[in-house]
Amino acid sequence: MSELIVMMLILLPVGLAFIFIGWRIWKKEQITLIHDYHYTRVAEKDKKAYTEKMGKACIIMGIGMILMMGIINITSKTAYGVICFGIFFVWGLVIIFMAQKKYNGGL
Repeated sequence: MSELIVMMLILLPVGLAFIFIGWRIWKKEQITLIHDYHYTRVAEKDKKAYTEKMGKACIIMGIGMILMMGIINITSKTAYGVICFGIFFVWGLVIIFMAQKKYNGGL
């Protein structure tokens, strides 16, 4: 039970941070929250689409963290939360890799 509390104390704030940062990147188009190396080759006309994809990817990863801790693991005490986290995290990474390849010319 104590491991569950430790994971909750770590992943819940991190998940909320991912959602907040993703929202800032997506809705406020705050591209500077991304390391400058990752957007140096993004064309000015593509910045809106790039920030939208990157922001949504961060939000998806944050939701996976919160679902893992806030809903699934606490209510069911099973490994389904970890599986959910893994699916959402990989899904977010795939979106990031695709956006990087499309708009920045590679990783």
